[in-house]
Amino acid sequence: MKIIKKILKAVLILIAAIIIGFIGLIVFAMISDYKPVEKEIISQSGTPSLLENSITLSILTWNIGYAGLDKDMDFFKDGGTKVITPMNRCLDNISKIGDFLSGNDTVDFIQLQEIDRDSKRSYRVDQYERIAGLLSGYHSFFAKNYDVFFVPIPPAKPMGKVLSGIAVFSKFVPESSARFSLPGDFGFPTQLFYLDRCFIVNRYKTENGNELVLINTHNEAFDEGGIIRKAQMERLRQFVLSEYNSGNYVIAGGDWNQYPPGFKPDFQGNKEFTGQIGNFNLVGIESDYMPVEWKWIFDPSSPSFRTLMAEYNPAATPTSVCDFFLISPNVESVSVKCHHLGFVNSDHNPVIMQVKLK
Repeated sequence: MKIIKKILKAVLILIAAIIIGFIGLIVFAMISDYKPVEKEIISQSGTPSLLENSITLSILTWNIGYAGLDKDMDFFKDGGTKVITPMNRCLDNISKIGDFLSGNDTVDFIQLQEIDRDSKRSYRVDQYERIAGLLSGYHSFFAKNYDVFFVPIPPAKPMGKVLSGIAVFSKFVPESSARFSLPGDFGFPTQLFYLDRCFIVNRYKTENGNELVLINTHNEAFDEGGIIRKAQMERLRQFVLSEYNSGNYVIAGGDWNQYPPGFKPDFQGNKEFTGQIGNFNLVGIESDYMPVEWKWIFDPSSPSFRTLMAEYNPAATPTSVCDFFLISPNVESVSVKCHHLGFVNSDHNPVIMQVKLK
């Protein structure tokens, strides 16, 4: 009987410790929860650049997957089993990503998503500072969208601390750079450990007295009911239409986590993906989302991202397009190319677009 009592006591103590630990985790998460304001000024300049009329500009967008989603990775939230890539692979990934970016340093604007600054999943490497150091001819801007002291999932191997966001690297000095919050709340307690999504807006003066409004966005991916996705898209729609109606040029790019209207893939050796995998439901943007004069710019000949159910297999892995641009009627598309890098260092491919201001 004494042995049984000791065992029961030990079990009760263990259960109590787990409950107290869980309550402590929730309380600390509530106290330390990142609560961004609707609009946060990142920087302002008294001596901004002046863009010439009819200037041709180039923009690169790339979700670098925090250098942790290389070709050998799957991801537990997408139906895989892995959580974090090995350190040597992560360091090699960020090095190769930096090589591509520095090799394309003639691009006027570089927009990145999922760039870590102090995260367990990327071995606490400040990827933003590292890339900024490679792009010495650029002015750099960063906005947080993920700041959690400890992500407790999956329970067997938690992700731990995450500090991540989106960034813009610009050859020109903007009048201002600002972070705008996107709507979206997954409820208590999930939201305490989840992203607070946003978009960055850089404003540039033009010779004709108007502004170029450059937007970098990273929209929701794991929204099964679609309510958050629709709210975020409505927020963006209202914003870009307001800017255009004010006489400005508008370019919005990034990882939309949706495929664009009119998307008809022409991939070689890839399995097209539209639908749901795990918690990720890939849907298309409605054809009437924007007035017909607005243009969606994407490359249908190469996939911009792959799914993460399993390691990358060129013949079997589902792929699609979710990285692209939206341009206002006073901006003319010149070219667009998705650079298929084989998903070696990220689960996304970089896309480079050229446009001309009318």
